[in-house]
Amino acid sequence: MKTSLLLSGGMDSICVAWWKRPELAVTIDYGQAAAQAEVMAARAVCAQLGIEHHLIRVDCRELGSGDMAGREADAAAPASDWWPYRNQLLVTLAAMKVISLSAVKLYIGTVRSDELHRDGTVRFVELINELLQYQEGGLQVEAPAIAMSTWELARTVSVPPELIAWAHSCHKANLPCGNCRGCNKYEASMFELGYACVP
Repeated sequence: MKTSLLLSGGMDSICVAWWKRPELAVTIDYGQAAAQAEVMAARAVCAQLGIEHHLIRVDCRELGSGDMAGREADAAAPASDWWPYRNQLLVTLAAMKVISLSAVKLYIGTVRSDELHRDGTVRFVELINELLQYQEGGLQVEAPAIAMSTWELARTVSVPPELIAWAHSCHKANLPCGNCRGCNKYEASMFELGYACVP
């Protein structure tokens, strides 16, 4: 009866790792521009917290859009960082892995600001949970921080600054660009937490 986490290496999923202490974590390199830095951050956090870490590599670059793919956003994109059905893809891939490792629950690090995209809404989490519960294995998907902002989450769970310092939030590169939505969110959250931040 294990719990698991889709761990991107960003601030939100790192906070959930600290908070929920799952037995397993899965990071996915799907061809995103910042994959190397995200994997490094996730590995470091898992090593520090004693979480069993698994890496999945699936090349989806041909399906990418926007900042995360290093190309123009798709015509249907509501924002420059939109990658079509990305969270649906990532949850599905993570579920495929953790179900084979006897997990019964998969946490995802969705927070309130993610509702800019439909796959960051409460309704999406309900639907993807219902779908996986319907299928063999009955894996439960939970977004425990979905009602909180990133800085509210970090403050509520008292994540240590040295752990959150590992976070990589940039959407465009392995080194923070300082001008994407991910970097802006990181800077704003660090400011709210009272930490000095240089992107």
